[in-house]
Amino acid sequence: MQLTEQFILRQAPNPAAAQSGRKLSQKGSFGALGRTEDRRTYWGECAGSGSKPYRVSVDFSLHEEQPTCRCSCPSRQFPCKHALGLMFEILADKDFAVGEMPADLAEKQAKQAAKAAKKSEAEAAGESAPKKPKKTGAKNTAAQKKKLQKQLEGLDVVEKMTEELLSAGLSASLSGASVQSMEKLAKELGNYYLTGPQTSFERIALTMRQIQQDKDNAERYYAEALRMLIALRATVKKSRVFLQDKLTVENYSAEDSILYEALGGVWRLEDLKEIGSFRENARLVQLSFDVTFDQAKKEYIERGFWLDISSGELVQTLNLRPAKALKYVKGEDSYFDLLQIPTLYRYPGGICPRVRWDSFTSRPLADIEKETLRTFASQGIAEVVKTAKGQFKNTLLPKFMPALVPVAALGTVGETWMVEDAAGARLELRDRREDGEDHACVRGLNTLPVVPEAGDALFGLVFYDGSDRHICFHPYSLMTSADMIRLQY
Repeated sequence: MQLTEQFILRQAPNPAAAQSGRKLSQKGSFGALGRTEDRRTYWGECAGSGSKPYRVSVDFSLHEEQPTCRCSCPSRQFPCKHALGLMFEILADKDFAVGEMPADLAEKQAKQAAKAAKKSEAEAAGESAPKKPKKTGAKNTAAQKKKLQKQLEGLDVVEKMTEELLSAGLSASLSGASVQSMEKLAKELGNYYLTGPQTSFERIALTMRQIQQDKDNAERYYAEALRMLIALRATVKKSRVFLQDKLTVENYSAEDSILYEALGGVWRLEDLKEIGSFRENARLVQLSFDVTFDQAKKEYIERGFWLDISSGELVQTLNLRPAKALKYVKGEDSYFDLLQIPTLYRYPGGICPRVRWDSFTSRPLADIEKETLRTFASQGIAEVVKTAKGQFKNTLLPKFMPALVPVAALGTVGETWMVEDAAGARLELRDRREDGEDHACVRGLNTLPVVPEAGDALFGLVFYDGSDRHICFHPYSLMTSADMIRLQY
């Protein structure tokens, strides 16, 4: 494969690790460099803080896009800075001696190859990979019933607090003591296995503190807190039925998925495969990428929106990085190539579902594919707005919707940017305040390198702005006949 700097940066768990690896290469920390004749496995030694150098290797034999990195250092980051440094050595075309790989490395590679072959054979035969046997019997059933009962008890607590807040009014709950009580309740909900409602109360408490600190914008914060309370009440009522009748393949719906995650449930890839929520040979193109910090959960959210050019569906990826473990969780980055994914796992849901994968290959977009992107736009702005309104009415769904809208004209009316379709329908372009100033994209329209023309498409988020009750569009990227122009990242 052709190694690039962008590829190395994509492997790094964070920018600091990549920079450290680059410095190791630049200052000549590597020695005893070797590689196989087919250039699929590289190894070497890197000077560390101890007397003995670290033994490090990078193996491309199984997955070119996701190489296996090994190192004898004690770092908990993966790949570590030494493995990244070895990649920079390869990129710099350093002198790697061709020869037989070390015996211990060859043994590890053989074991990994055998494991991968066994998995492929099982999948080819229509069998799932061997799993650890699940616990069965009375003990496990009793544990499940106990957890279910605790969750139902927790819902009683949530409902009581929610109804009290809605009945008394938020303005009556603005005292510091009331906010502290809410924060205390949020912590207690962890004992009821209700991490979803726990986070909701933490968000409401944060919003109420913002009201105390920024009284000039109190009305906006009140509206946001009220929206969260209403959504929480709807979650509680629907979750009672949901918990009594646990998820089954036969009795499954998109709203079940919403409730499952609203209560704090986490999907595993094997769970998605078991219910048939996956498909083979997907081709994805990233339309936008952004990073936000969730103050309530204390984690960074790296979000990518993608177009599946095999089906025309919009999907999204979410990479969650807790602040406490930031350097141990690999960060995502923008992708500009086309990703070819053998198995795409799809979270159950409606519009723009979340997706994940465990392997992929990439290649540059062909000119014909760049030209095709804009053809996946919706029929018209009226259709997009109608669909968005339907989503906004559901209290459990976000008040924004990703969409690819057709462009007949793009420009300003006075000082306001508008997009117009072939039928003459218009949608105002406006940045979502909730996303913050670092997500502002409308200003980027003033510096577009091309003049938008009829037939182009604009990707972004349709959202409801409660400040003046308008449905607007936050633009992220423009698809033209020749290329895709991103307004952020």
